[in-house]
Amino acid sequence: MPVSSDRNPTVPELLYLLHGDPIDLAEALSGMRGADVAEALRDLRPDAAAKVMAALPFDLAVQVFDEPELEGHRCEMIQHMGEKAAGPLIDAMSSDQQADLFRELPEKDRNRFLKLLDPGTRQSLSVLLQYPPETAGGIMTTEFVAVPNDWTVERTLQHISQVGRTKETVYAIYCLDPDQHTLVHVVSLRDLMLASDRSAPVGQIGNMRKPLCVSTRMDREEVARLISKYNLLAVPVVDEGGHILGIVTVDDVIDAIVREQTEDVQKFGGMEALDEPYTEIGFTKMIRKRAGWLMALFLSEMLTATAMQHFEGEIERAAVLAMFIPLVMSSGGNSGSQATSLIIRALALREVKLRDWWRIAIRELPTGLTLGAILGVIGFVRIELWQHLHLFDYGPHHLLLAMTVGFALVGIVGFGSLAGSMLPFVLKQVGFDPASASAPFVATLVDVTGLVIYFSVAFLILRDTLLR
Repeated sequence: MPVSSDRNPTVPELLYLLHGDPIDLAEALSGMRGADVAEALRDLRPDAAAKVMAALPFDLAVQVFDEPELEGHRCEMIQHMGEKAAGPLIDAMSSDQQADLFRELPEKDRNRFLKLLDPGTRQSLSVLLQYPPETAGGIMTTEFVAVPNDWTVERTLQHISQVGRTKETVYAIYCLDPDQHTLVHVVSLRDLMLASDRSAPVGQIGNMRKPLCVSTRMDREEVARLISKYNLLAVPVVDEGGHILGIVTVDDVIDAIVREQTEDVQKFGGMEALDEPYTEIGFTKMIRKRAGWLMALFLSEMLTATAMQHFEGEIERAAVLAMFIPLVMSSGGNSGSQATSLIIRALALREVKLRDWWRIAIRELPTGLTLGAILGVIGFVRIELWQHLHLFDYGPHHLLLAMTVGFALVGIVGFGSLAGSMLPFVLKQVGFDPASASAPFVATLVDVTGLVIYFSVAFLILRDTLLR
């Protein structure tokens, strides 16, 4: 069963080759891209994946093991591979992926595998592990090219040719003050290659603007925004003294943002963020992640039942009002969810800031009232149309009932838009993630107030007729 190098290997193909000659397996996979092999290994049992890794040429095995696609799988794989086989692979990984791996490892295994690394790698790893994974320090790599500011272009190019293979990227060279060892300049490899005077100091090549830097504690979303804004391939991470500690590359940012967006989407659905792929998370853990939010939403929905009990008399006297409760409540919840989605995204993209809440309120209130008026007209026409076409008899006061539904929709949708737009600001102000303003949470909030608005409008319009 040959495996073509122009497509991903499938699990059956890997299993077939795995039980055959290891040389055939190595030859079949040698032409594959590391990301493709890593993707296939995710679907294998850890012991089978470990055997595939052991059969791969070392250079390809390092590429595969370094792929973010294997995140969450590497721990079990290295435990099946054993220290002798896993040690060189871990040592050859990029420093940021090493840090991710050791964060995944159980405490009892951490020291055991740390001993397999050379002293320099252990020291770099200890630096990375002290930073939270959602910060620039947590996703940076310590594999970069730095040279003294007074080196010549020729000497710098020779240095790159000697050490470039061991670095994650050489697209930018970081120039340091010869005495203070602080970052003073960044020059691109292109500018070095195109320099006409190879004897010129490297610190005088390229754009002389002050280099863009980030601190170790900067949130990874902020780092991504900076890289996107200035179209960077990497950004240096410096300490308070201006000494470069590492770099965050664009591929690291992409991986981080995919995780961040996944967490936000899961939170917005009304649950805790999953820290594992959906298909691999255990049943008990899945229940734990979802039950808390569902119970909170259920308890808050009880307020809706309480509100309905309060208006029990009105419902008994005008049972026809109950027919439109789902209509008006869902309209308010939908409007609130729309507004919340827009504001959460605008906050994430820095299109609006916390101090802009009043501008958003002034914008959303008339928007919500207008949207409510549109829905109110539709609701009014629907009731009157059904009445006149004899599709349903709403009674002798059908016109007042249609007015009640129409005006209630104006108030409920208007309130929903305002509440939905303000909730992310409130959460951000008190220190919570605005993404926690989930659609179910907003809908629940608007349900309770929607009932109050609906029956208040009904009492004002129908008090001398249906609600006497």
